[in-house]
Amino acid sequence: MRKTTKLLRTDYEKRDDFHGLWRCEINLVWNFYYITMLRDPVSRYLSEWKHVQRGATWKTSLHMCDGRSPTPDELPTCYEGDDWSGVSLQEFMDCSYNLANNRQVRMLADLSLVGCYNLTFMNETERNVILLQSAKNNLKNMAFFGLTEFQRKTQYLFERTFNLKFISPFTQFNVTRASNVDIGADVRRRIEELNFLDVQLYDYAKDLFLQRFQYSKQEEHQLNRLKRREERRLLREQRAHQWPREEAAEVAVTEDYNSQVARW
Repeated sequence: MRKTTKLLRTDYEKRDDFHGLWRCEINLVWNFYYITMLRDPVSRYLSEWKHVQRGATWKTSLHMCDGRSPTPDELPTCYEGDDWSGVSLQEFMDCSYNLANNRQVRMLADLSLVGCYNLTFMNETERNVILLQSAKNNLKNMAFFGLTEFQRKTQYLFERTFNLKFISPFTQFNVTRASNVDIGADVRRRIEELNFLDVQLYDYAKDLFLQRFQYSKQEEHQLNRLKRREERRLLREQRAHQWPREEAAEVAVTEDYNSQVARW
């Protein structure tokens, strides 16, 4: 079982849904297990847009990094007023400060490596390379992560990792608010461009996830084979102990019968 006690220095935004990546800390016998769920970047982006369109905000998020929150100049807002209700998808995509862009990479990476939200700390190309690699490293070192597009495999890996059982199987919902949004090829391409870091992270995560799943399956099959082999060995030993007793019983019956015949 993978486990770590190292704190991940990431963007601490608390989320209660799959519109953004969420992280959970499981404390078992003083060990902290960091786990997370990732989602297809385009579906996640559309889902967050629909969520914001209905009036959701994250004004209470402090975006703490290196002990402080970003200044208004470092993190401008995309709208004026209480929320961004009714925002169109085009308006959502046009805001260059939109935290929906590459949200999964930002929330998994160590932002202190790139000066937090200070975009003048280094050039954009270098910043993106460091953020992506940091997100990959933190994801790889997590005790567990799942993908919303693979609910059953996610459940299997979670149960195998933590030796826990859910009372009911996970359900794969392929029809979501995001899937109901009809977008053309140009819009999809634009969303992928805005989330190009998340796209790369998700490809990496998907490959790593399937590797872990395949390894766990092979390990389970091997353990089952060893278990069946041990059961057969115990059965043979049990039968080997039974046979001498059965033969001794037959001899005793024969001797008793012979003694009766001699008496007659």
